[in-house]
Amino acid sequence: MFGTFGTNYVETERPTTLRLGDRLVQAGILSPEDQAYAVELHQAWGVPIGEAIRTFGHVDQRAFHQQLAAHLALTYIDVDAGLTGGQNFLLEAKDLSFYTHELIVPWRHDAGTLTVVVADPSPRTIALAHEKYGQGISIAVATRDALRLGIQNRFSAEIMHEATMGLNEKDPGLSAKTVVTKGQIIGGYIAAVLLAAAFTFKPGLTAAVLVSVMSAFYVGNFLFRASLVWAASNSKKVDQKVADQEVVSLVDAELPVYTVLVPLYKEAEVLPHLIHSMRNLDWPSAKLDIKIILEEDDVETRKVAATIDFEEMFDVIVVPTSFPKTKPKACNYAFQFARGEYTVIFDAEDQPEPDQLKKVYRLFQKSDDKLACIQARLNFFNSRENWLAAMFTLDYSLWFDYYLPGLERMGIPLPLGGTSNHFPTRVLKELNAWDPYNVTEDADLGIRMTQKGYHVTTINSTTFEEANCDGMNWIRQRSRWIKGYMQTYLVHMRQPLNLLKKSGFKGFLGFQLFVGGTIITGLLNPVFWIIFATWLATGTKAFDALFPGPMLYVGLASLLIGNGLFIFLAMIGPFKRGWLHLTPFGLSVIAYWAMISMSAYMAAWQLVTKPFYWEKTTHGISKFRPTTQSDQKEISL
Repeated sequence: MFGTFGTNYVETERPTTLRLGDRLVQAGILSPEDQAYAVELHQAWGVPIGEAIRTFGHVDQRAFHQQLAAHLALTYIDVDAGLTGGQNFLLEAKDLSFYTHELIVPWRHDAGTLTVVVADPSPRTIALAHEKYGQGISIAVATRDALRLGIQNRFSAEIMHEATMGLNEKDPGLSAKTVVTKGQIIGGYIAAVLLAAAFTFKPGLTAAVLVSVMSAFYVGNFLFRASLVWAASNSKKVDQKVADQEVVSLVDAELPVYTVLVPLYKEAEVLPHLIHSMRNLDWPSAKLDIKIILEEDDVETRKVAATIDFEEMFDVIVVPTSFPKTKPKACNYAFQFARGEYTVIFDAEDQPEPDQLKKVYRLFQKSDDKLACIQARLNFFNSRENWLAAMFTLDYSLWFDYYLPGLERMGIPLPLGGTSNHFPTRVLKELNAWDPYNVTEDADLGIRMTQKGYHVTTINSTTFEEANCDGMNWIRQRSRWIKGYMQTYLVHMRQPLNLLKKSGFKGFLGFQLFVGGTIITGLLNPVFWIIFATWLATGTKAFDALFPGPMLYVGLASLLIGNGLFIFLAMIGPFKRGWLHLTPFGLSVIAYWAMISMSAYMAAWQLVTKPFYWEKTTHGISKFRPTTQSDQKEISL
């Protein structure tokens, strides 16, 4: 017999005659209108009616669970933040993943009977409890928040250890905890000695060869990126992977639970906007598992979070202060509580298109089991703010609308963007999630997936966020990104032959040009600009030894043509979205590159002095706030 409008909660040996909905209405917890609406959601979403009711933010979860327990003739246990008292000796570290994923915990023995506490007394949960602990157990009920917090408190050290050391202990060769390996130090030393010897005996020839190699790499990088744009411009398969009618055809009752990770640090001002964006996701609320991830020392954001009336789909997880203090560490910590079949990460200021999760789910359905990640596109809602916001928008448009789709089409490993990465949860767990010591953990994870035999794809859905419109704030952010690219390059070039084997020659070369090229061009640009400007202004012959004979003209041509080509690429970046008002800004891209070079040198210095330091980006500084997407035209070919 079922006790909740014919739904999936199990009656115990003493079933009550009063239905759960009626009981909640009678107790003043639910209105008759809410009761009727809950029935509609239960039927549409294919979830127990209690799950539908728990999605109402105004329903007191403690009172709801008390009534649910009484309805099923079960005991309600107010575990508070507990599971840390004397009776929790039954909890074992080896079962931690079971506790966090299922929210089923052994509580205590009463007169020889084991009491097991659950948050969701559904048939599936009770069957799991019996399978784990036997048939002669007593089931009790507690709130999700209480159980999750109790588990977190009880196993805080173990959870944190996994978050910070999981990858390094299980796959140390792919962890950035070691910045440079002994082999790389020896190789670098040998190269430095050979270069010094060459300069000693043949200084002019050595300098000329070195400059020639740098010029060749420079030109090669330009041509490579132009080929990515060409590849992405000529492939509808890259731009249109999931049609609107495929999304409409999905049945909510058949959708799985989806985990959403949202890390925040000192971003109290954007938290309300974030909650609004998450509530707008087109996915059954009862099947959303949203983790709002806060830091223990972020008092202001925690205070704001405490004032918000969160629905049951939200979990506020506070990460204890520890080293390294990075976003991937925080995500690893919260990820251990993920309940979804799929997991996505969003940033605090993100506004994903509402149907993004459904598009991604449909693409996963159509793909093979080696698809490890689907990257949505990123762009900005405040491109009209100032010059820097416009240039940043050109940058992102070129990167996410052309470069990444081009890499995908050419079969080259994709370094992921920092947000809107969607994963099958099983794959993310297999790969030990993110590297907490890499400050551009997303790019690293994309390459690591290739190393492990998986592949990444992009999708025709966009997440809009705030373009960094303050100069120093932008430089700090970009320096962190470039430092992370340096870490990623060092990690994956520890065993270059293995990378070559896993990615193939084209993928290996693409990695050198795209990841390595991002680093090197930022460092080399000022060198070539200074040489050219000095020669142009003074006509000096001082550089003749560096550019013997025709090399001078080859170098000059590569500088002018290459920079001209990049200006052209920047100008066509917004074409797919129809944002032609941004095109003229591409003419000023050299000033933007100068800022990138400043960031690159800052990154190189920090890689040596403080490799794991996380340069915090301040969000919420724009005077624009996302309200509609009327001017955010999505790609349509």
